[in-house]
Amino acid sequence: MAQDDPRTLVSTEWLAAHLKDPDLRIIDASWHMPAENRDAKAEYDAEHIPGARFFDIDEIADLRSELPHMVPPVEKFMSRMRAMGIGDGHQVVVYGANGAFSAARVWWLFKLMGQNDIAVLDGGLEKWKAEGREIEDMPPVIRDRHMTVRRQNHLVKDVTQVSSASKLGDYEIIDARAGARFRAEVDEPREGLRAGHIPGSKNVPFATLLEADGTMKAPDALKAVFEDAGVDLSKPAITSCGSGVTACVLALAMERFGKTDYAVYDGSWTEWGAFPTLPIATGDA
Repeated sequence: MAQDDPRTLVSTEWLAAHLKDPDLRIIDASWHMPAENRDAKAEYDAEHIPGARFFDIDEIADLRSELPHMVPPVEKFMSRMRAMGIGDGHQVVVYGANGAFSAARVWWLFKLMGQNDIAVLDGGLEKWKAEGREIEDMPPVIRDRHMTVRRQNHLVKDVTQVSSASKLGDYEIIDARAGARFRAEVDEPREGLRAGHIPGSKNVPFATLLEADGTMKAPDALKAVFEDAGVDLSKPAITSCGSGVTACVLALAMERFGKTDYAVYDGSWTEWGAFPTLPIATGDA
């Protein structure tokens, strides 16, 4: 079992023991790929961990961008969190209906906004339910709380910065997509995107960081996955994926084994793969 850390990852046992803590706030950050035809909000309304608020990754975003669920403006993030009753002094636990898949995105987003007292629920809602723990369908009671935001710009990269890193090789660019997508052996699920990967990037499919039950591997095992993929951990890292969601699973994994010099490429392949002027590579890293 992974060691509980309220700033990275906590177990279902930890959450059950702290469920009634007055300053605990729980977030359901479930999100699904469009092709899955699942309604995360409807599923939340039907059942969620007691007290959980629903975090809409597609709405708490920069809707001025043509790219999906890009980082929201600071003011929007603050107002949405205040409306959810989440603010200064709260310990937040975020989970999803699919393990760390989308929960890690919200964990990273909180860190980007200068909030460190947030952890992902290891194993997510599936593990919680499999253990027969309490669920409910009642909306939470919201009490207003201000949140102080200090945006940590070093935790996010844009396409210009990633392009420079690809050319200079001064960062390790790490792609969380499945190997077949990385190698361009299959078409991208989003229409209109080229297949392949950012030149010079390494492939660490996010699923390789998880145990069979959806929980995250132990820190030493996580580090070994990156090393086995040829990642030079002495360099700062930029994580990427399809649209900036599972890239955050890589960020969480690195934080677990003590690597903190990482950033997430927010636009990820949805942006890179759409620009015909940006170079792509195919095959293995």
